[in-house]
Amino acid sequence: MSGSKARLQAIENVKEYQSPAAFFSATDAPGEVFGQNVFTKAVMQKRLPKPVFKSVMATIEHSKPLDPAVADTVASAMKDWALEKGATHYAHVFYPLTGLTAEKHDSFFEPGDDGGSIAEFAGKTLTQGEPDASSFPNGGLRATFEARGYTGWDVTSPAYILENPNGNTLCIPTVFVSMTGEALDHKTPLLRSQQAMAAQAKRVLKLFGHTKPDAVVSYAGAEQEYFLIDRSFVFSRPDLLNSGRTLFGAKPPKGQEFDDHYFGAIPDRVLAFMLDAERELFKLGIPAKTRHNEVAPGQFEIAPMFERSNVAADHQQLLMVTLKKVAQQHGMECLFHEKPFEGINGSGKHVNFSLGNASEGNLLLPGDTPHDNAQFLVFCAAVIRAVHQFGGLLRASVASATNDHRLGANEAPPAIISIFLGDQLTDVFDQVAKGGATASKEKGTIIIGADTLPVLPTDPGDRNRTSPFAFTGNRFEFRAPGSLQSIAGPMVTINTILAEALDHIATEIEASIAEGADFDVAVQKILEAIITDHGAVVFNGDGYSEAWQVEAEARGLLNLRTTLDALPQLVTPEAIELFSHYGVFSEREIHSRYEIALEQYALSIGVEARSTLEMAATVILPAALRYQTELATNVASLKAVGMEADSADLEGVSALIVSLRAGIAGLKAVLAHEADTVEEEASHAGHDLLPAMALVRAAADELEGLVADDLWPLPTYQEMLFIL
Repeated sequence: MSGSKARLQAIENVKEYQSPAAFFSATDAPGEVFGQNVFTKAVMQKRLPKPVFKSVMATIEHSKPLDPAVADTVASAMKDWALEKGATHYAHVFYPLTGLTAEKHDSFFEPGDDGGSIAEFAGKTLTQGEPDASSFPNGGLRATFEARGYTGWDVTSPAYILENPNGNTLCIPTVFVSMTGEALDHKTPLLRSQQAMAAQAKRVLKLFGHTKPDAVVSYAGAEQEYFLIDRSFVFSRPDLLNSGRTLFGAKPPKGQEFDDHYFGAIPDRVLAFMLDAERELFKLGIPAKTRHNEVAPGQFEIAPMFERSNVAADHQQLLMVTLKKVAQQHGMECLFHEKPFEGINGSGKHVNFSLGNASEGNLLLPGDTPHDNAQFLVFCAAVIRAVHQFGGLLRASVASATNDHRLGANEAPPAIISIFLGDQLTDVFDQVAKGGATASKEKGTIIIGADTLPVLPTDPGDRNRTSPFAFTGNRFEFRAPGSLQSIAGPMVTINTILAEALDHIATEIEASIAEGADFDVAVQKILEAIITDHGAVVFNGDGYSEAWQVEAEARGLLNLRTTLDALPQLVTPEAIELFSHYGVFSEREIHSRYEIALEQYALSIGVEARSTLEMAATVILPAALRYQTELATNVASLKAVGMEADSADLEGVSALIVSLRAGIAGLKAVLAHEADTVEEEASHAGHDLLPAMALVRAAADELEGLVADDLWPLPTYQEMLFIL
């Protein structure tokens, strides 16, 4: 089938899925299905002996070391539960440095002496597995011929059942490490960073008189943005198949400029998908809370409730897998690329985080009078110090070839990492810097003017959507992560830099007290020092403005615009000292992450460049030549009968074809480059391949506006964004 016919057929195929009725199914109420496929606390309490249950809960809820003696008992109970759920296999699930989820499946059943089979699942099988470590990115930690790697059971993240029409699988979240114990995944450093932060937070809490504080944990809730398009269009777009974004596409006549999609009525077909996806998420214990249309056409958002950051990271990966699977069942494709459509808002993954424990609650809750809440001010000051001192690391934690298309644009925060505190907290810290806070701005009310409407209470400060790191009432929101990435990376950085800041605060307060200072005086002293030394990171204004770029530079804030600018922050002496001191990464591990990030950057752009070349040469250029021939034939026919022929269209198309051919030749030449190091390869991708691709696209997108519609081979933006 020719390209243009395939495109038109794709449009026709959409009609098969216009009605969502077939996808609604009778089922239990959401509250009844929630967690039904999870080895929950309630399931464990029912199936485990009391001493074993208490031991496991001590690890999960209070961060106590796992007792290896409980493994056999837990494995037996987990196996029986899984078999009752229809599971035939078990899988250690881990999160390698590809950014994706990996699974190694094994059957429960082994041959028995009587010719039958028996189900086996021992404690050693639960706690440890052995996948091939040589086939995953490791940044030089392992030679390619050294294959041994280990998965280790993470008891703090619950096991679950993954359903399939042909049989279910028991999934066990695990870490993934090399034979030498070095981290090859995202989960291991997240658990290490959580432990480091908790140790320093405990020191601070003890200074505030909490003699036996429970273990502090970081909580996270990531708002996930995504696009939906009909799958028929994806099959007609090699760029979407290969790279997850469109490498060509002219701006549609209507985009998002009317602001008519944001929070609009959800289309029936999309709502059907959302309902089915949420039902599956509920079964897996993922607390999906909010759903709505996002700003761009075809863009949507789902947001879960807060969970412990380790579980939240696992659930985020599972959420993406679930959304993709359910979307395909509805004849759609779920796109997580940060910028699948040029000129249309991209997608992020806003990571809301806080700190807390069972005994003291949320440590970032200011209360009605935050100036009186010294404990809150100390933890908030720790965030201010951490973000100012290690803003470069935060930027590096969200650096990728895909997120570069989004950061700094109007749908994402700038690459400059700053903090928004809001009017109330900014005022409180201003008072602190001048000698002590004595008052807090109070909440207000809105009287709307219609007697039938209630009086609405207002917060003491507004929000700021342009800030990459914003306080939002009882938590901070890190808005820079991309929709495609795991939240584990940003949370590792946040936990670690907070460990350093809390360590610094505890040490300074302890030293002041040892010198005879009153505790309140010691707290005021450290708060005043932090806001004086690190207050430059606080900015409540418009992060999109040109003036902020200038002001930020004057304040000494980094503006790391691209991944190539940001990644070196990972391997500065300060970063290496930070991560190694708190036991999160060894120097070898952090260098491996740096090399992997550069390699992934170069690979991503390399795939896009080769796809650009192939599509331009074999899809777009032939269509343009056909149209050129058609125009030339028409002009010649008119001249042959003595009629005046306007050749302007022919000249315009011909000139663009010349530009397209030149762009193709240039891109082909740039692709022939061979690099000696991963740094050189990444630099070549960013500085040479991307500009060469842009030249090809510029000519192709102009041709899309000229070539006859029945000859244009690729589904257009207006079709993909609006036909759903």
